[in-house]
Amino acid sequence: MNEDFSVEMRLPKGCPNCGSHKVTVSQAQQLDDIVFCSSCNTEICDYQAAKQMLDEMPRSENEQLIEDVVNNRKPSSTEE
Repeated sequence: MNEDFSVEMRLPKGCPNCGSHKVTVSQAQQLDDIVFCSSCNTEICDYQAAKQMLDEMPRSENEQLIEDVVNNRKPSSTEE
């Protein structure tokens, strides 16, 4: 049995090597776990930096909706 102990996420900033926004991180998601590009396997950053990027980086409403869906989070509420 081959189990995969990693999860995919989508970051607002693309991979510097290929531009993909999809990344892979250990399922444990420890702050010092390394985050890799899902497309080209380039080391992107540690999980702490990725989490900070998700929390702080400004994004368009469309970009935010895509990330919320891919990262299995409730959509962010926007006031109209």
